[in-house]
Amino acid sequence: MQEYTSPGETEVPMEENLTTSLWKAAAERPEQPIVAVRVGDRFVDWSTQQFVEEIKAVAKGLLALGIQKDDRVVVHSSTRLEWTLLDYAIWSVGAVTVPIYETSSAEQIQWIVTDSDAKAVFTENAELKALVDEVHGDLPGLEHLFVIEDGALETMRQQGSEVDDDTLMARAGEPTGEDLATIVYTSGTTGRPKGCVITHHNFIWDATQTATAAPEFFGGGMRTLFFLPLAHIFARVVQTTCIRNGVILGYSTGIPQLTEELAIYQPDFLIAVPRVFEKVFNGARAKAAADGKDKIFDKAAHVAEEYSRQRIDGNVKLGTRVLHAVFDKLVYTKLRAAMGGRVTYAVSGGAALGERLTHFFMGIGIHVCEGYGLTETTAVSTFNRPSATRVGTVGKPVPGGSVKIAEDGEIMLGGSHIFQGYHNNPEATAEVLEDGWFKTGDLGALDGEGFLRITGRKKELIVTAGGKNVAPTVLEDRIRAHGLVSQCMVVGDGQPFIAALVTIDAEAFPQWAEANGKTGTIAELTQDPDLVAEVQSAIDDANKLVSKAESIRTFTILPDDFVVGVELSQKMSVKRHVVAEKYQDAIDEIYSAKKPA
Repeated sequence: MQEYTSPGETEVPMEENLTTSLWKAAAERPEQPIVAVRVGDRFVDWSTQQFVEEIKAVAKGLLALGIQKDDRVVVHSSTRLEWTLLDYAIWSVGAVTVPIYETSSAEQIQWIVTDSDAKAVFTENAELKALVDEVHGDLPGLEHLFVIEDGALETMRQQGSEVDDDTLMARAGEPTGEDLATIVYTSGTTGRPKGCVITHHNFIWDATQTATAAPEFFGGGMRTLFFLPLAHIFARVVQTTCIRNGVILGYSTGIPQLTEELAIYQPDFLIAVPRVFEKVFNGARAKAAADGKDKIFDKAAHVAEEYSRQRIDGNVKLGTRVLHAVFDKLVYTKLRAAMGGRVTYAVSGGAALGERLTHFFMGIGIHVCEGYGLTETTAVSTFNRPSATRVGTVGKPVPGGSVKIAEDGEIMLGGSHIFQGYHNNPEATAEVLEDGWFKTGDLGALDGEGFLRITGRKKELIVTAGGKNVAPTVLEDRIRAHGLVSQCMVVGDGQPFIAALVTIDAEAFPQWAEANGKTGTIAELTQDPDLVAEVQSAIDDANKLVSKAESIRTFTILPDDFVVGVELSQKMSVKRHVVAEKYQDAIDEIYSAKKPA
């Protein structure tokens, strides 16, 4: 059994709650910018004082409503400044934030609101309110419903106008680290979502250790553009860490505007999920192909990867160095400019990025630090630091955090960031918590220096009819990196060989179709020889990572992409049981045919 604990833990007093540092910052540096919002074609900073006064006004409104300590309050919205203001206002009155994704179904809303015993819901707009209204009759404990875009925060200000500062600050000082801060419902790749109980101390401890280990990111006055979904624990910890350390959070107005807003805001670093990095790469290559420069781009990408690998090995060859300098002027500079021009560091989390893309971005001058964590571990459990990066791993544990590899290869995590259990579900809690260790369900290995490598999911291992164990995520991650592929699910449990279901990226398809003289839709072209050949190239590339027995022998292109909330969880994980059930006929057809050569 392997085990490693990172040294250098920073002590976090149990008396502190998530608002303690906020009041201190307002007193010590009231004029320092803390967040930024887009107004027209620019971003406007808010001072710490302005930010805190807004939080206080909303918190007073919650007090006036009768929200008590430990009451649950739902925020049902996409990422926006109001989300953060509500989060801190809820914490200021000692209440508990319960996030719901804006993509959640009415049934999911009904389950989360009732299971968490929420008293109030803040929903984003009329469209989302309609979903809440649809199940309102099944929400007996819900007392208040507000719509953010219909002036919910202004209503709070008016409600709380008679509440004085002393009353609010007395309440804000009540919670300690042991008190509940949030219940975050897991994405639910299997069954109903489970509510992860996370305390103030879980949050503060994780944010503190993360900032301690990566001062290159979390220095005061640095700027980052925020577009991660705040309903996800990863974004909440990023939010907390930035605000605690004076990093200015600029709120993007949405992924469609991301390219434009990166150029306007010019962040110092980025924190994103792998799909964003894939989109940047694939978009740049598609643009190069449209200009007839795809071969130049591919050569530049190859040189960037080689440059990164050789630099890590400590010996950059002269030829690589010369080509890198040429492509830096022709290609890399433009790519860095597309990301704002000032980004030198980036963090990737939520899923595997893959070594090739990591080396590519490292090679163009953006140091990517990949990390790993779960909702149950308050997000950040391990990550590569700028000062200690090993590509292909998810880094070392946060200072004071521990990783242990069980006899069967399962990753177990320990530290003060481990959640308290699943709300109203002691049976599920007992299955994953063991003597202070959280059993992740993921498989991995530690090297001699404490770097963790993820090798697969324990429950997702495919066992072929021949008894071969296959970790599907290794193959799927590489296939999804192809510019024309959106999603992929490897199949073959109990079957004689491994196969795959593949979907096509709807954004990349039109350009490919035009370049190849195709006029049909994706659904009409699933068996087109050129499209099949394109996907086959992605399959061939993925198969290089595994033995022949583990390789994908055939595949089917599906007519429709997977949808968040249906085949995909909110964090873009494939719901394997849903896909397998929906496309059972396609899977049966694969295995009813003659075994591929």
